[in-house]
Amino acid sequence: MSRRTLWWVGALIALLLGALTVFLYLKAKPYQEEVDHGPSPSAQANPYLAAELFLRERGLMVSHAESLAVLPEIDPRRHTLLLFNDRSRMTPRQVEQVLNWTRAGGRLVFVAESLWDEQSKQSNDLLLDRVQLHQSLSKDLKDLPADVAPDRFPKLTKLYLEDEDAPAYAGFDTDFHLDDPKNLAQAWANSAKATHMMQLPYSLGSITVVTDAELWKNNIISQYDNAWLLWYLSADTDVTLIYNTEHDGLLTLLWRYFPQAIVALLALIGLWLWHVGVRHGPLQLPAPSGRRQLQEHLRASADFLLRHNGQQALLQALQQDVLRRARRRHPGFDQLNVAEQWLALSRLTRQPTRAISQALSPVPNRRISSADFCRQVAHLQTLRNTL
Repeated sequence: MSRRTLWWVGALIALLLGALTVFLYLKAKPYQEEVDHGPSPSAQANPYLAAELFLRERGLMVSHAESLAVLPEIDPRRHTLLLFNDRSRMTPRQVEQVLNWTRAGGRLVFVAESLWDEQSKQSNDLLLDRVQLHQSLSKDLKDLPADVAPDRFPKLTKLYLEDEDAPAYAGFDTDFHLDDPKNLAQAWANSAKATHMMQLPYSLGSITVVTDAELWKNNIISQYDNAWLLWYLSADTDVTLIYNTEHDGLLTLLWRYFPQAIVALLALIGLWLWHVGVRHGPLQLPAPSGRRQLQEHLRASADFLLRHNGQQALLQALQQDVLRRARRRHPGFDQLNVAEQWLALSRLTRQPTRAISQALSPVPNRRISSADFCRQVAHLQTLRNTL
């Protein structure tokens, strides 16, 4: 191919690329697309992360913990303690510790966890019983009178403040109701039918009880005036938020990542328990080697045969042994009659014919005495040993 041809081919390719570029430029339009990757790992680990960030934006110092172990380190003056954790295992000592902290000037906000039991006159929430407030189900309350004007937002909780024309709205769970039988509360917030927040003074401090804290979690704190209400309860103070985060336990993590090792460990533990298990009776010591003699084995075998087969079987076995040896010593022994066999045995053993006849006579079916049995056995052994 000539140089001129190569030049034309290159120009054609460049022209095609230029035309393609112009076409894409005219047809392609840029656009923006938002991809939702879900909550960040920090938001998943901390359900109140948005609440903490909101309070920090308002200039408050916010920290969080998972237990009351940090309480001795917190100065109650100008400090708010938010108890949003599970308190089912809270001890009376911890309850007294929290209340003493509040008496010294702290602000306490906690969630009522149990319903009031009229029969036992208590609930399973020790802290709620100590502040003498009761929680019940809203469905158990009496219906409002018919002449009461209907509420525009019956599912929202309204907090009325002084010098404000309109209330603040919060999204509390309306299934629960707080009751103040001692008239200790100085402020409260209600929905159309029930009360969901109460505030009462407590010596130098104050206590706020709410029916739930779900309205301050990441996904719904931005709704209504939920965020503002949390700031209102903790304004001009430092804040410590105590709640439980759900972590997998050690056993769960071990089973998730090392199931084979756990199964092997359980098997070894089972074998060890079986090995060291208590035996039903004392451990039998092995017999000393000095007692293991051939004579004892033979005697034990003879006793066993005597018990199970009887005298007749032993005597017949000896008689057959004697006759078998006689056949080896005297050819044609089987062709002789009984008398001739006895004579042949008399010559071979040099025993009288009478002794041979007594030894080889048929064994009776009845049991014979031990003396006769021993005498019969001795005669047969004598004949067998001489053949």
